[in-house]
Amino acid sequence: MQTLLRRYQALRERLQRSPGLPADGPSRSFWMYPPSPIAKHRSEIPDYADFVVIGSGITGTSVTRRLLERCRRAGWDGVRVLMLEARDACSGATGRNGGHILPPLYHDWATLQEQYGEVIAQKVIKFRLAHLQELQQVAEEGGILEVSEWRAVDSVDVYYDSCSFTNAKAKLSKYQQDLPFEASHHRVYEAAEAIKTFHLADDVAGCIAGGAGAIHPYRFVTGILSNLLARYPENFFLCTNTPCVSVSGPSSSTSCYTVMMPQGQTHTPHVIHATNGWYSYLLEPMRTKIVPVWGNMSAQQPGRSLPPTTVSHSYMFYHPSGGYDYLTQLPNGDCELMLGAGFMQSTYPNEVGNADDSTYNKSTGARLGDALPRYFGEKNWGLEAQPTGHSDNDEHLGTEWIQGRTKAMWSGIIGASIDLMPWVGRLPRTVSGRPEPPVLSSPWISGVRAREAEAFFGAAPGEWIAAGYTGERMVHAWLSGKALAGMILGFCLVLFEGLHYPSETWYKPGQTPDSVLGEVSSSMEECRAETVALHLANHPTILKIFGVILTFPSLSQQCRQERRRRYRLYHLASHGTRWSAWTRVL
Repeated sequence: MQTLLRRYQALRERLQRSPGLPADGPSRSFWMYPPSPIAKHRSEIPDYADFVVIGSGITGTSVTRRLLERCRRAGWDGVRVLMLEARDACSGATGRNGGHILPPLYHDWATLQEQYGEVIAQKVIKFRLAHLQELQQVAEEGGILEVSEWRAVDSVDVYYDSCSFTNAKAKLSKYQQDLPFEASHHRVYEAAEAIKTFHLADDVAGCIAGGAGAIHPYRFVTGILSNLLARYPENFFLCTNTPCVSVSGPSSSTSCYTVMMPQGQTHTPHVIHATNGWYSYLLEPMRTKIVPVWGNMSAQQPGRSLPPTTVSHSYMFYHPSGGYDYLTQLPNGDCELMLGAGFMQSTYPNEVGNADDSTYNKSTGARLGDALPRYFGEKNWGLEAQPTGHSDNDEHLGTEWIQGRTKAMWSGIIGASIDLMPWVGRLPRTVSGRPEPPVLSSPWISGVRAREAEAFFGAAPGEWIAAGYTGERMVHAWLSGKALAGMILGFCLVLFEGLHYPSETWYKPGQTPDSVLGEVSSSMEECRAETVALHLANHPTILKIFGVILTFPSLSQQCRQERRRRYRLYHLASHGTRWSAWTRVL
């Protein structure tokens, strides 16, 4: 009892403690070699930036890319985006994860449905699934599809006891019944078929397979950052090894936030927190809301008898006692097996609240080093492979990996959300602990910007967050960052088509709006016309044609609110909603 009490007290202390800055000398991640040419890039710190993004992982990169693209499209050519990174570029959790794009679907469906309702649960599932296509498209647009090793794979959930497998099949059955289209790629493999198909050990109870993706996360992010530096040399400032040590609110000397670094300071109306497990270093009230969790990863040589089809699969090995390990295989070089441990393991209490990625958990590392022959069976594994020296990671001069099955072992810090759902949006003052800059501090209404004839758009100044992915970064972070950028810029974003339900009815030959909608037809046409007019009237590019500058953000906010209200009316009317129901919206 005393031992349990001491563990509880130690855990409580860790949860309330600041995670500090990322550790100097982090454990060496296999993903990060050879280092990217921009790994240590350090731009000159501007004295002012329109947006400061803290963190250079997948979230910060997504936000930055969207901000730069949309500002240029809107004609705001003078925008400045400053990205701060405490260590080398992409050296946090993104450069240390498992490389999976593996959305939890049937696993969470019933729980999401119960907690959030049918509509929201469907949107969460579609949001996760959308990352498969989104990341592929982004890699294609950036010309990094090959170097980032994006690929479609089959996900294989492996169960070792009949009870867990039965429960999983029940969850899948409900998921297939409620969302047949999304579940169409899933298939159940009973024990004998699973062992034969996926070359697994004889003690497997069964498998559930579906669709997923895999990627080289470090090359993906650093590839995009390299492209942004080349495309926006006057707008994008990347400062690695430049930690943000404090953020302070407006003062008598400045109406903006002051962001402090050891190398200097800058001023900005917008601070965007994209540091996940380290959020609460700058946001103390978040210390028990998003908790750092110590995760462990390894890169291992495949056994000589392991079939080549393994590279086309992504595995989750579910332990009978709880917890799981996850595995994917690199497609090139020595085709290393990237095996990681889920944080729900026997050492779980010691991992929670731990933000030190300078070392890894030795007991977890020992278990991971012995796990793969057991998972696949000694016969399927065969003799230990010998390094060929053809690994892309070995091309970097001076890089030496461990000789033997396990080439590398490292750790990364997961940001676990208290309710297991991400936090995305504006931070209220009660959380940041700092007052927001006044609206008049916004750069687009200053004298310099006015002379440049740049129109106002965007949200009022403030601090923003996208975090708390609870180990599911690759199916939450990119679109969360994209959505956050849309909120900051004040645009109504269509993140992906999956959020919209396909039309189930349409006009038939001979039908007209009048014949179908009756008395609400003219109102629907009026709403549609006004929606288009309100959208164009507030669009910066249109306004610039006429030399018009909006100097009052409140006016822009009102226009957007009115546009949303009109769109809702149009949406209801165009779907044939009865007049009595439609008028209640007014």
